[in-house]
Amino acid sequence: MEKQHNRGQDGAGIATLKLNVEPGYQYMHRLRVSGPGAIKEIFNQVNNEVEELEKMYPDLKTHPGMLKGYLRFMGETMLGHLRYGTQGRNNVAFCHPFVKPDINPARNLTMAGNFNLVNTDELYNALDSHPTQEERTSDLGAMIETVHHYLCQEEALSPENPNIARVLQQATSKFDGGFVCGGLVGNGSSFVMRDKNGIRPAYYYQDDEVIVVASERPAIQTTFNLQIEDIKELEPGHAVIVDADGTFNNVRILEESPKTACSFERIYFSRGSDADIYKERIALGEALSADVLKAINHDLKNTIVSFIPNTAEIAFYGLIKGLETWLKDVEVERIIKNKDTMSDDEIRELIHRRVRIEKIAIKDVKLRTFITEDSSRDEMVQHVYDITYGTVKQGVDTLVVIDDSIVRGTTLRQSIITMLDRLKPKRIIIVSSAPQIRYPDCYGIDMSRMGDFIAFQAAVDLLKDQGRESVMQEVYDLIKNATDEQLMEENYVQRIYADFTDQQVSDKIAELLKPEHVTAQVNIIYQTVDGLHKSCPNNTGDWYFTGNYPTKGGNRVANKAFMNYMERKTGRGY
Repeated sequence: MEKQHNRGQDGAGIATLKLNVEPGYQYMHRLRVSGPGAIKEIFNQVNNEVEELEKMYPDLKTHPGMLKGYLRFMGETMLGHLRYGTQGRNNVAFCHPFVKPDINPARNLTMAGNFNLVNTDELYNALDSHPTQEERTSDLGAMIETVHHYLCQEEALSPENPNIARVLQQATSKFDGGFVCGGLVGNGSSFVMRDKNGIRPAYYYQDDEVIVVASERPAIQTTFNLQIEDIKELEPGHAVIVDADGTFNNVRILEESPKTACSFERIYFSRGSDADIYKERIALGEALSADVLKAINHDLKNTIVSFIPNTAEIAFYGLIKGLETWLKDVEVERIIKNKDTMSDDEIRELIHRRVRIEKIAIKDVKLRTFITEDSSRDEMVQHVYDITYGTVKQGVDTLVVIDDSIVRGTTLRQSIITMLDRLKPKRIIIVSSAPQIRYPDCYGIDMSRMGDFIAFQAAVDLLKDQGRESVMQEVYDLIKNATDEQLMEENYVQRIYADFTDQQVSDKIAELLKPEHVTAQVNIIYQTVDGLHKSCPNNTGDWYFTGNYPTKGGNRVANKAFMNYMERKTGRGY
Protein backbone atom coordinates (compact mmCIF):
# COMPACT_ATOMS: atom_id res chain seq x y z
CA MET A 1 0.00 0.00 0.00
CA GLU A 2 2.79 2.41 0.85
CA LYS A 3 4.42 1.79 -2.53
CA GLN A 4 1.24 3.04 -4.19
CA HIS A 5 0.99 6.07 -1.91
CA ASN A 6 1.84 8.51 -4.68
CA ARG A 7 -1.52 10.13 -5.44
CA GLY A 8 -2.18 12.28 -2.40
CA GLN A 9 -4.58 9.87 -0.73
CA ASP A 10 -7.00 11.17 1.88
CA GLY A 11 -7.95 7.83 3.40
CA ALA A 12 -7.22 4.12 3.45
CA GLY A 13 -8.68 0.82 4.54
CA ILE A 14 -7.86 -2.85 4.96
CA ALA A 15 -9.89 -6.03 5.32
CA THR A 16 -8.95 -9.60 6.16
CA LEU A 17 -10.75 -12.87 5.53
CA LYS A 18 -9.89 -15.77 7.82
CA LEU A 19 -10.45 -19.31 6.53
CA ASN A 20 -11.71 -22.33 8.50
CA VAL A 21 -12.76 -20.33 11.55
CA GLU A 22 -14.73 -22.12 14.24
CA PRO A 23 -18.48 -21.29 14.29
CA GLY A 24 -19.25 -18.27 16.43
CA TYR A 25 -15.96 -16.48 15.76
CA GLN A 26 -15.61 -13.49 13.47
CA TYR A 27 -13.88 -14.31 10.19
CA MET A 28 -14.08 -10.94 8.37
CA HIS A 29 -12.47 -7.80 9.77
CA ARG A 30 -12.21 -4.28 8.38
CA LEU A 31 -10.44 -1.09 9.43
CA ARG A 32 -10.75 2.31 7.72
CA VAL A 33 -9.13 5.65 8.54
CA SER A 34 -9.55 9.03 6.84
CA GLY A 35 -6.93 11.73 6.49
CA PRO A 36 -3.50 12.00 4.83
CA GLY A 37 -1.82 9.86 7.52
CA ALA A 38 -4.28 7.00 7.08
CA ILE A 39 -1.79 4.27 6.12
CA LYS A 40 0.43 4.96 9.11
CA GLU A 41 -2.54 5.06 11.49
CA ILE A 42 -3.97 1.79 10.18
CA PHE A 43 -0.75 -0.15 10.60
CA ASN A 44 -0.02 1.49 13.94
CA GLN A 45 -3.28 -0.02 15.16
CA VAL A 46 -2.37 -3.41 13.70
CA ASN A 47 1.11 -3.32 15.24
CA ASN A 48 -0.27 -2.18 18.60
CA GLU A 49 -2.37 -5.35 18.75
CA VAL A 50 0.76 -7.43 18.17
CA GLU A 51 2.74 -5.55 20.81
CA GLU A 52 -0.01 -5.90 23.40
CA LEU A 53 -0.20 -9.63 22.82
CA GLU A 54 3.58 -10.01 22.99
CA LYS A 55 3.55 -8.40 26.42
CA MET A 56 1.14 -11.07 27.60
CA TYR A 57 2.58 -13.99 25.61
CA PRO A 58 6.26 -13.35 24.72
CA ASP A 59 6.55 -16.50 22.56
CA LEU A 60 3.24 -15.94 20.76
CA LYS A 61 4.90 -15.56 17.33
CA THR A 62 5.92 -19.20 17.48
CA HIS A 63 2.24 -20.18 17.54
CA PRO A 64 0.64 -18.99 14.27
CA GLY A 65 -2.65 -20.64 15.09
CA MET A 66 -3.01 -18.57 18.25
CA LEU A 67 -1.91 -15.45 16.38
CA LYS A 68 -4.66 -15.95 13.85
CA GLY A 69 -7.16 -16.33 16.65
CA TYR A 70 -6.10 -13.23 18.55
CA LEU A 71 -5.13 -10.78 15.81
CA ARG A 72 -7.98 -9.29 13.82
CA PHE A 73 -6.00 -8.74 10.66
CA MET A 74 -4.02 -11.95 10.48
CA GLY A 75 -5.66 -14.15 7.89
CA GLU A 76 -5.19 -15.90 4.60
CA THR A 77 -6.74 -13.28 2.31
CA MET A 78 -6.18 -9.55 2.58
CA LEU A 79 -7.55 -6.50 0.79
CA GLY A 80 -6.14 -2.98 1.00
CA HIS A 81 -7.18 0.31 -0.57
CA LEU A 82 -6.02 3.91 -0.75
CA ARG A 83 -8.77 6.47 -1.26
CA TYR A 84 -8.18 9.19 -3.82
CA GLY A 85 -11.15 11.41 -3.06
CA THR A 86 -12.47 13.42 -6.00
CA GLN A 87 -16.13 12.60 -5.31
CA GLY A 88 -17.91 12.57 -1.97
CA ARG A 89 -16.77 14.15 1.25
CA ASN A 90 -13.38 13.31 2.65
CA ASN A 91 -14.54 11.22 5.57
CA VAL A 92 -14.25 7.63 6.63
CA ALA A 93 -17.70 6.67 5.33
CA PHE A 94 -16.40 6.93 1.79
CA CYS A 95 -13.20 4.95 2.41
CA HIS A 96 -12.99 1.45 0.98
CA PRO A 97 -13.40 -1.46 1.64
CA PHE A 98 -17.19 -1.54 1.91
CA VAL A 99 -18.90 -4.47 3.63
CA LYS A 100 -22.21 -6.09 2.73
CA PRO A 101 -23.12 -8.25 5.73
CA ASP A 102 -25.47 -11.21 5.60
CA ILE A 103 -26.68 -13.73 8.15
CA ASN A 104 -25.50 -16.45 5.77
CA PRO A 105 -21.67 -16.61 5.94
CA ALA A 106 -21.29 -17.42 2.22
CA ARG A 107 -23.17 -14.23 1.32
CA ASN A 108 -20.93 -11.85 3.25
CA LEU A 109 -19.01 -9.61 0.88
CA THR A 110 -16.22 -7.04 1.22
CA MET A 111 -15.12 -4.96 -1.77
CA ALA A 112 -12.72 -2.15 -2.68
CA GLY A 113 -11.68 -0.72 -6.00
CA ASN A 114 -10.33 1.89 -8.36
CA PHE A 115 -13.16 3.03 -10.58
CA ASN A 116 -16.16 5.14 -11.42
CA LEU A 117 -19.50 3.91 -12.71
CA VAL A 118 -21.71 6.20 -14.76
CA ASN A 119 -24.96 4.28 -14.26
CA THR A 120 -25.34 3.97 -10.49
CA ASP A 121 -28.94 5.20 -10.55
CA GLU A 122 -29.87 2.52 -13.08
CA LEU A 123 -28.21 -0.14 -10.94
CA TYR A 124 -30.08 0.90 -7.81
CA ASN A 125 -33.36 1.05 -9.75
CA ALA A 126 -32.83 -2.41 -11.23
CA LEU A 127 -32.25 -3.82 -7.76
CA ASP A 128 -35.27 -1.94 -6.43
CA SER A 129 -32.89 -0.54 -3.85
CA HIS A 130 -33.45 2.67 -1.92
CA PRO A 131 -30.02 3.97 -0.89
CA THR A 132 -29.44 7.03 1.23
CA GLN A 133 -28.11 10.13 -0.51
CA GLU A 134 -24.69 9.37 0.94
CA GLU A 135 -24.79 5.83 -0.47
CA ARG A 136 -25.98 7.11 -3.85
CA THR A 137 -22.88 9.28 -4.23
CA SER A 138 -20.62 6.24 -3.83
CA ASP A 139 -20.09 4.10 -6.92
CA LEU A 140 -18.86 1.24 -4.77
CA GLY A 141 -22.20 1.22 -2.99
CA ALA A 142 -24.00 0.41 -6.24
CA MET A 143 -21.35 -2.08 -7.27
CA ILE A 144 -21.32 -4.08 -4.04
CA GLU A 145 -25.14 -4.16 -3.97
CA THR A 146 -25.18 -5.57 -7.51
CA VAL A 147 -22.51 -8.20 -6.88
CA HIS A 148 -24.20 -9.19 -3.63
CA HIS A 149 -27.55 -9.55 -5.44
CA TYR A 150 -26.13 -12.12 -7.84
CA LEU A 151 -24.08 -13.75 -5.09
CA CYS A 152 -27.28 -14.44 -3.18
CA GLN A 153 -28.90 -15.93 -6.28
CA GLU A 154 -25.88 -18.14 -6.90
CA GLU A 155 -25.57 -19.23 -3.29
CA ALA A 156 -29.21 -20.28 -3.35
CA LEU A 157 -28.44 -22.54 -6.32
CA SER A 158 -25.20 -23.91 -4.93
CA PRO A 159 -24.82 -23.26 -1.19
CA GLU A 160 -21.61 -25.27 -0.81
CA ASN A 161 -19.79 -24.08 -3.91
CA PRO A 162 -21.13 -20.84 -5.47
CA ASN A 163 -19.75 -20.10 -8.92
CA ILE A 164 -17.98 -16.77 -8.38
CA ALA A 165 -17.15 -16.42 -12.07
CA ARG A 166 -20.84 -16.59 -12.94
CA VAL A 167 -21.66 -14.05 -10.23
CA LEU A 168 -19.13 -11.62 -11.67
CA GLN A 169 -20.27 -12.22 -15.25
CA GLN A 170 -23.84 -11.37 -14.32
CA ALA A 171 -22.97 -8.35 -12.19
CA THR A 172 -20.36 -6.73 -14.44
CA SER A 173 -22.63 -7.00 -17.49
CA LYS A 174 -24.71 -4.27 -15.79
CA PHE A 175 -21.79 -1.88 -15.17
CA ASP A 176 -20.99 1.09 -17.39
CA GLY A 177 -17.64 2.57 -16.48
CA GLY A 178 -14.01 1.78 -15.90
CA PHE A 179 -13.06 -0.39 -12.96
CA VAL A 180 -10.60 -2.62 -11.22
CA CYS A 181 -12.25 -3.99 -8.12
CA GLY A 182 -11.37 -6.68 -5.58
CA GLY A 183 -13.56 -8.60 -3.21
CA LEU A 184 -13.56 -11.13 -0.37
CA VAL A 185 -16.45 -13.58 -0.10
CA GLY A 186 -17.52 -15.23 3.12
CA ASN A 187 -17.11 -18.75 1.70
CA GLY A 188 -13.35 -18.15 1.39
CA SER A 189 -13.19 -17.03 -2.24
CA SER A 190 -11.56 -13.81 -3.39
CA PHE A 191 -11.42 -12.01 -6.72
CA VAL A 192 -10.16 -9.01 -8.66
CA MET A 193 -11.96 -7.98 -11.85
CA ARG A 194 -11.23 -5.50 -14.65
CA ASP A 195 -13.56 -3.66 -17.03
CA LYS A 196 -13.87 -4.87 -20.63
CA ASN A 197 -12.07 -1.84 -22.11
CA GLY A 198 -9.16 -2.08 -19.69
CA ILE A 199 -9.65 1.55 -18.67
CA ARG A 200 -8.19 1.10 -15.19
CA PRO A 201 -4.86 -0.74 -14.72
CA ALA A 202 -4.23 -4.03 -12.91
CA TYR A 203 -1.27 -6.41 -12.58
CA TYR A 204 -0.78 -9.71 -10.76
CA TYR A 205 1.87 -12.15 -9.61
CA GLN A 206 1.39 -15.81 -8.71
CA ASP A 207 3.62 -18.49 -7.23
CA ASP A 208 3.17 -21.49 -4.94
CA GLU A 209 2.85 -19.34 -1.82
CA VAL A 210 1.16 -16.09 -2.76
CA ILE A 211 -1.16 -14.47 -5.28
CA VAL A 212 -1.11 -10.67 -5.34
CA VAL A 213 -2.92 -8.12 -7.51
CA ALA A 214 -2.28 -4.36 -7.57
CA SER A 215 -3.04 -1.38 -9.76
CA GLU A 216 0.65 -0.57 -10.22
CA ARG A 217 3.37 -2.98 -11.28
CA PRO A 218 6.30 -1.43 -9.34
CA ALA A 219 4.41 -1.91 -6.06
CA ILE A 220 4.49 -5.68 -6.64
CA GLN A 221 8.07 -5.66 -7.94
CA THR A 222 9.46 -3.78 -4.95
CA THR A 223 7.45 -5.59 -2.27
CA PHE A 224 8.28 -9.09 -3.52
CA ASN A 225 11.65 -8.31 -5.16
CA LEU A 226 10.52 -9.40 -8.62
CA GLN A 227 11.57 -8.75 -12.20
CA ILE A 228 9.21 -7.13 -14.66
CA GLU A 229 8.75 -10.39 -16.58
CA ASP A 230 7.47 -12.09 -13.41
CA ILE A 231 4.37 -9.91 -13.36
CA LYS A 232 1.42 -10.20 -15.73
CA GLU A 233 -1.22 -7.71 -16.70
CA LEU A 234 -4.79 -8.64 -15.84
CA GLU A 235 -6.39 -8.53 -19.26
CA PRO A 236 -9.49 -6.39 -19.90
CA GLY A 237 -12.77 -8.17 -19.19
CA HIS A 238 -11.03 -10.79 -17.03
CA ALA A 239 -11.09 -11.68 -13.35
CA VAL A 240 -8.62 -13.57 -11.21
CA ILE A 241 -10.50 -15.76 -8.76
CA VAL A 242 -8.92 -17.66 -5.88
CA ASP A 243 -10.97 -20.35 -4.15
CA ALA A 244 -10.71 -21.15 -0.45
CA ASP A 245 -8.38 -24.08 -1.22
CA GLY A 246 -5.98 -21.81 -3.12
CA THR A 247 -7.08 -22.78 -6.61
CA PHE A 248 -6.28 -19.93 -9.00
CA ASN A 249 -8.31 -19.11 -12.10
CA ASN A 250 -8.01 -16.31 -14.64
CA VAL A 251 -11.35 -16.21 -16.45
CA ARG A 252 -13.07 -13.94 -18.95
CA ILE A 253 -16.19 -12.40 -17.43
CA LEU A 254 -17.04 -9.81 -20.11
CA GLU A 255 -17.11 -9.93 -23.89
CA GLU A 256 -14.04 -8.77 -25.77
CA SER A 257 -14.03 -5.04 -26.57
CA PRO A 258 -11.47 -2.56 -27.91
CA LYS A 259 -8.84 -1.79 -25.30
CA THR A 260 -8.93 1.89 -24.38
CA ALA A 261 -6.67 2.02 -21.34
CA CYS A 262 -6.53 5.42 -19.65
CA SER A 263 -3.65 7.51 -21.00
CA PHE A 264 -3.93 10.01 -18.13
CA GLU A 265 -2.87 7.14 -15.88
CA ARG A 266 0.44 7.10 -17.77
CA ILE A 267 0.85 10.87 -17.92
CA TYR A 268 0.07 11.69 -14.31
CA PHE A 269 -1.37 9.18 -11.90
CA SER A 270 0.76 6.04 -11.91
CA ARG A 271 4.18 6.00 -10.33
CA GLY A 272 6.87 6.86 -12.85
CA SER A 273 9.14 4.08 -11.61
CA ASP A 274 7.30 1.61 -13.83
CA ALA A 275 9.65 0.73 -16.69
CA ASP A 276 7.12 1.37 -19.46
CA ILE A 277 5.63 4.51 -17.90
CA TYR A 278 9.12 5.98 -17.50
CA LYS A 279 9.82 5.49 -21.21
CA GLU A 280 6.44 6.92 -22.16
CA ARG A 281 6.88 10.07 -20.09
CA ILE A 282 10.33 10.56 -21.62
CA ALA A 283 8.72 10.23 -25.05
CA LEU A 284 5.97 12.72 -24.12
CA GLY A 285 8.56 15.34 -23.25
CA GLU A 286 10.70 14.63 -26.29
CA ALA A 287 7.65 14.95 -28.56
CA LEU A 288 7.26 18.57 -27.42
CA SER A 289 10.83 19.66 -28.25
CA ALA A 290 10.10 20.71 -31.86
CA ASP A 291 7.22 22.97 -30.77
CA VAL A 292 9.34 24.49 -28.02
CA LEU A 293 12.22 25.19 -30.43
CA LYS A 294 9.82 26.84 -32.83
CA ALA A 295 8.32 28.96 -30.05
CA ILE A 296 11.73 30.27 -28.91
CA ASN A 297 12.99 30.73 -32.49
CA HIS A 298 15.63 28.10 -31.74
CA ASP A 299 17.36 30.52 -29.35
CA LEU A 300 18.55 28.09 -26.66
CA LYS A 301 21.28 30.51 -25.60
CA ASN A 302 18.69 32.77 -23.97
CA THR A 303 16.33 30.05 -22.77
CA ILE A 304 16.13 28.32 -19.39
CA VAL A 305 14.23 25.03 -19.11
CA SER A 306 12.69 23.72 -15.88
CA PHE A 307 9.70 21.77 -14.58
CA ILE A 308 6.76 22.17 -12.20
CA PRO A 309 5.57 20.10 -10.33
CA ASN A 310 7.85 17.17 -9.44
CA THR A 311 5.56 14.74 -11.25
CA ALA A 312 6.64 16.44 -14.50
CA GLU A 313 10.32 15.66 -13.93
CA ILE A 314 10.46 12.63 -16.23
CA ALA A 315 8.77 14.48 -19.10
CA PHE A 316 11.28 17.28 -18.46
CA TYR A 317 14.14 14.85 -19.09
CA GLY A 318 12.48 13.87 -22.35
CA LEU A 319 12.13 17.51 -23.39
CA ILE A 320 15.81 18.14 -22.61
CA LYS A 321 16.73 15.05 -24.61
CA GLY A 322 14.89 16.41 -27.65
CA LEU A 323 16.41 19.89 -27.31
CA GLU A 324 19.94 18.51 -26.88
CA THR A 325 19.54 16.26 -29.92
CA TRP A 326 18.69 19.31 -32.02
CA LEU A 327 21.59 21.26 -30.51
CA LYS A 328 24.08 18.47 -31.26
CA ASP A 329 22.85 18.21 -34.84
CA VAL A 330 23.39 21.96 -35.27
CA GLU A 331 26.89 21.72 -33.77
CA VAL A 332 27.89 18.87 -36.08
CA GLU A 333 26.46 20.61 -39.13
CA ARG A 334 28.30 23.88 -38.38
CA ILE A 335 31.61 22.18 -37.67
CA ILE A 336 31.44 20.14 -40.89
CA LYS A 337 30.47 23.22 -42.89
CA ASN A 338 33.02 25.61 -41.34
CA LYS A 339 35.82 23.33 -40.15
CA ASP A 340 38.41 25.00 -42.39
CA THR A 341 37.67 28.51 -41.12
CA MET A 342 36.83 27.90 -37.44
CA SER A 343 39.48 28.32 -34.77
CA ASP A 344 40.05 25.70 -32.07
CA ASP A 345 38.45 28.02 -29.50
CA GLU A 346 35.38 28.49 -31.68
CA ILE A 347 34.99 24.74 -32.12
CA ARG A 348 35.52 24.16 -28.42
CA GLU A 349 32.93 26.81 -27.52
CA LEU A 350 30.45 25.29 -29.93
CA ILE A 351 30.70 21.70 -28.70
CA HIS A 352 30.43 22.79 -25.06
CA ARG A 353 27.05 24.44 -25.56
CA ARG A 354 24.32 22.94 -23.43
CA VAL A 355 20.66 23.46 -22.85
CA ARG A 356 20.36 25.75 -19.84
CA ILE A 357 18.69 23.86 -16.99
CA GLU A 358 17.76 25.39 -13.66
CA LYS A 359 15.67 24.42 -10.65
CA ILE A 360 13.43 27.46 -11.02
CA ALA A 361 10.56 26.58 -8.67
CA ILE A 362 10.62 24.88 -5.30
CA LYS A 363 7.55 23.30 -3.76
CA ASP A 364 7.44 24.40 -0.13
CA VAL A 365 4.23 22.59 0.81
CA LYS A 366 3.94 18.89 0.13
CA LEU A 367 0.35 18.97 -1.06
CA ARG A 368 -1.19 17.89 -4.36
CA THR A 369 -3.48 20.81 -5.21
CA PHE A 370 -5.07 19.02 -8.16
CA ILE A 371 -6.78 16.55 -5.84
CA THR A 372 -7.45 18.84 -2.91
CA GLU A 373 -11.01 19.71 -1.98
CA ASP A 374 -12.26 22.72 -3.94
CA SER A 375 -12.90 24.79 -0.81
CA SER A 376 -9.23 24.87 0.17
CA ARG A 377 -7.47 24.62 -3.21
CA ASP A 378 -7.59 28.33 -4.08
CA GLU A 379 -6.05 29.34 -0.77
CA MET A 380 -3.37 26.66 -0.92
CA VAL A 381 -2.01 27.37 -4.37
CA GLN A 382 -0.93 30.88 -3.40
CA HIS A 383 1.65 29.48 -0.98
CA VAL A 384 2.77 26.19 -2.50
CA TYR A 385 5.78 27.32 -4.57
CA ASP A 386 8.80 29.55 -4.18
CA ILE A 387 11.43 30.49 -6.78
CA THR A 388 15.20 30.32 -7.14
CA TYR A 389 16.50 33.87 -7.44
CA GLY A 390 19.50 34.92 -9.54
CA THR A 391 19.02 32.35 -12.28
CA VAL A 392 17.49 34.54 -15.02
CA LYS A 393 18.97 37.32 -17.16
CA GLN A 394 16.28 39.92 -16.63
CA GLY A 395 14.48 41.09 -19.75
CA VAL A 396 16.51 38.69 -21.90
CA ASP A 397 15.82 35.08 -20.95
CA THR A 398 12.80 32.99 -21.81
CA LEU A 399 11.59 30.56 -19.15
CA VAL A 400 10.28 27.23 -20.49
CA VAL A 401 8.55 25.30 -17.71
CA ILE A 402 6.98 21.89 -18.34
CA ASP A 403 3.98 20.60 -16.38
CA ASP A 404 2.51 17.12 -16.70
CA SER A 405 -0.97 18.49 -17.39
CA ILE A 406 -3.03 21.65 -17.17
CA VAL A 407 -6.56 20.86 -16.06
CA ARG A 408 -7.98 23.91 -14.27
CA GLY A 409 -4.98 26.20 -14.49
CA THR A 410 -5.65 27.38 -10.93
CA THR A 411 -2.10 26.86 -9.69
CA LEU A 412 -0.62 28.51 -12.77
CA ARG A 413 -2.85 31.56 -12.56
CA GLN A 414 -2.76 32.12 -8.81
CA SER A 415 0.79 31.11 -8.02
CA ILE A 416 3.29 29.86 -10.57
CA ILE A 417 3.13 32.47 -13.34
CA THR A 418 3.22 35.32 -10.82
CA MET A 419 6.22 33.82 -9.05
CA LEU A 420 8.10 33.16 -12.29
CA ASP A 421 7.46 36.74 -13.35
CA ARG A 422 9.31 37.96 -10.25
CA LEU A 423 12.50 36.69 -11.92
CA LYS A 424 11.86 39.29 -14.68
CA PRO A 425 12.12 36.98 -17.70
CA LYS A 426 11.30 38.35 -21.13
CA ARG A 427 8.87 35.50 -21.72
CA ILE A 428 7.28 32.56 -19.90
CA ILE A 429 6.29 29.45 -21.84
CA ILE A 430 4.30 26.80 -19.98
CA VAL A 431 4.46 23.38 -21.64
CA SER A 432 1.96 20.61 -20.92
CA SER A 433 2.98 16.99 -21.54
CA ALA A 434 -0.75 16.20 -21.87
CA PRO A 435 -3.10 17.56 -24.55
CA GLN A 436 -5.86 20.04 -23.71
CA ILE A 437 -8.34 18.49 -21.27
CA ARG A 438 -11.68 19.46 -22.79
CA TYR A 439 -14.20 16.89 -21.57
CA PRO A 440 -15.20 15.19 -18.31
CA ASP A 441 -13.62 11.96 -17.19
CA CYS A 442 -15.99 9.55 -15.52
CA TYR A 443 -14.00 6.31 -15.32
CA GLY A 444 -11.79 6.86 -12.30
CA ILE A 445 -10.34 10.37 -12.21
CA ASP A 446 -13.76 12.01 -11.95
CA MET A 447 -12.97 15.35 -13.56
CA SER A 448 -16.62 16.03 -14.22
CA ARG A 449 -17.49 19.74 -14.13
CA MET A 450 -17.19 21.46 -17.50
CA GLY A 451 -16.68 24.92 -16.06
CA ASP A 452 -13.53 23.79 -14.25
CA PHE A 453 -11.59 23.05 -17.42
CA ILE A 454 -9.47 25.95 -18.62
CA ALA A 455 -9.72 24.61 -22.20
CA PHE A 456 -13.51 24.78 -22.01
CA GLN A 457 -13.36 28.30 -20.56
CA ALA A 458 -11.12 29.26 -23.49
CA ALA A 459 -13.55 27.84 -26.05
CA VAL A 460 -16.44 29.74 -24.46
CA ASP A 461 -14.45 32.97 -24.57
CA LEU A 462 -13.55 32.39 -28.21
CA LEU A 463 -17.23 31.99 -29.06
CA LYS A 464 -17.97 35.25 -27.23
CA ASP A 465 -15.11 37.04 -29.01
CA GLN A 466 -16.66 36.05 -32.33
CA GLY A 467 -20.18 36.97 -31.27
CA ARG A 468 -21.24 33.34 -31.54
CA GLU A 469 -22.61 32.71 -28.04
CA SER A 470 -25.65 31.23 -29.77
CA VAL A 471 -23.63 28.04 -30.33
CA MET A 472 -23.77 27.43 -26.57
CA GLN A 473 -27.55 27.75 -26.57
CA GLU A 474 -27.87 25.52 -29.64
CA VAL A 475 -25.87 22.76 -27.98
CA TYR A 476 -27.84 23.18 -24.76
CA ASP A 477 -31.15 22.88 -26.65
CA LEU A 478 -29.94 19.75 -28.43
CA ILE A 479 -29.03 18.14 -25.13
CA LYS A 480 -32.15 19.24 -23.28
CA ASN A 481 -34.46 17.94 -26.02
CA ALA A 482 -32.57 14.71 -26.66
CA THR A 483 -33.79 11.33 -25.50
CA ASP A 484 -31.65 9.33 -23.10
CA GLU A 485 -30.60 7.10 -26.00
CA GLN A 486 -29.55 10.11 -28.06
CA LEU A 487 -27.55 11.46 -25.14
CA MET A 488 -25.61 8.21 -25.11
CA GLU A 489 -25.11 8.04 -28.87
CA GLU A 490 -23.56 11.48 -29.49
CA ASN A 491 -21.32 13.83 -27.54
CA TYR A 492 -22.91 17.15 -28.49
CA VAL A 493 -20.28 19.11 -26.54
CA GLN A 494 -17.73 18.43 -29.29
CA ARG A 495 -19.53 21.14 -31.30
CA ILE A 496 -18.27 23.78 -28.88
CA TYR A 497 -14.70 23.22 -30.09
CA ALA A 498 -15.44 22.29 -33.71
CA ASP A 499 -14.46 25.60 -35.36
CA PHE A 500 -11.29 26.30 -33.37
CA THR A 501 -7.75 25.07 -33.93
CA ASP A 502 -5.71 23.73 -31.04
CA GLN A 503 -3.48 26.79 -31.32
CA GLN A 504 -6.43 29.17 -31.00
CA VAL A 505 -7.53 27.43 -27.81
CA SER A 506 -3.97 27.42 -26.43
CA ASP A 507 -3.52 31.13 -27.12
CA LYS A 508 -6.78 31.92 -25.38
CA ILE A 509 -5.78 29.75 -22.40
CA ALA A 510 -2.55 31.74 -22.10
CA GLU A 511 -4.59 34.92 -22.11
CA LEU A 512 -6.90 33.62 -19.39
CA LEU A 513 -4.08 32.35 -17.18
CA LYS A 514 -1.92 35.47 -17.32
CA PRO A 515 -2.59 37.71 -14.31
CA GLU A 516 -2.93 41.40 -15.12
CA HIS A 517 0.14 42.40 -13.12
CA VAL A 518 2.49 40.00 -14.94
CA THR A 519 4.84 41.84 -17.33
CA ALA A 520 6.40 38.88 -19.17
CA GLN A 521 4.79 37.51 -22.32
CA VAL A 522 3.00 34.24 -21.50
CA ASN A 523 2.46 31.36 -23.94
CA ILE A 524 1.10 27.84 -23.53
CA ILE A 525 2.22 24.80 -25.53
CA TYR A 526 0.17 21.62 -25.28
CA GLN A 527 0.96 18.08 -26.32
CA THR A 528 -0.88 17.02 -29.46
CA VAL A 529 -3.20 14.02 -29.43
CA ASP A 530 -1.02 12.47 -32.15
CA GLY A 531 2.07 13.00 -29.99
CA LEU A 532 0.26 11.39 -27.07
CA HIS A 533 -0.59 8.24 -29.01
CA LYS A 534 2.92 7.90 -30.41
CA SER A 535 4.35 8.24 -26.90
CA CYS A 536 1.79 5.96 -25.19
CA PRO A 537 0.85 3.46 -27.92
CA ASN A 538 -0.71 0.89 -25.60
CA ASN A 539 -2.94 3.27 -23.67
CA THR A 540 -5.23 4.74 -26.29
CA GLY A 541 -7.97 6.09 -23.98
CA ASP A 542 -8.16 9.80 -24.81
CA TRP A 543 -11.79 10.80 -24.17
CA TYR A 544 -10.92 13.75 -21.89
CA PHE A 545 -8.89 15.21 -24.78
CA THR A 546 -11.04 14.24 -27.77
CA GLY A 547 -14.53 13.56 -26.40
CA ASN A 548 -14.48 10.05 -27.90
CA TYR A 549 -15.75 7.95 -25.01
CA PRO A 550 -15.30 4.16 -24.89
CA THR A 551 -18.79 3.57 -23.48
CA LYS A 552 -22.12 5.21 -24.27
CA GLY A 553 -22.44 6.34 -20.69
CA GLY A 554 -19.46 8.64 -21.23
CA ASN A 555 -21.32 10.61 -23.91
CA ARG A 556 -24.24 11.05 -21.54
CA VAL A 557 -21.92 12.31 -18.81
CA ALA A 558 -20.37 14.91 -21.12
CA ASN A 559 -23.78 16.10 -22.28
CA LYS A 560 -25.18 16.33 -18.76
CA ALA A 561 -22.04 18.09 -17.54
CA PHE A 562 -22.57 20.77 -20.19
CA MET A 563 -26.23 21.06 -19.25
CA ASN A 564 -25.24 21.49 -15.60
CA TYR A 565 -22.84 24.24 -16.64
CA MET A 566 -25.52 26.09 -18.60
CA GLU A 567 -27.98 25.74 -15.72
CA ARG A 568 -25.32 26.76 -13.17
CA LYS A 569 -25.64 23.52 -11.25
CA THR A 570 -22.79 22.08 -9.22
CA GLY A 571 -21.95 18.42 -8.89
CA ARG A 572 -20.91 15.81 -11.41
CA GLY A 573 -22.81 14.87 -14.54
CA TYR A 574 -23.85 11.42 -13.37
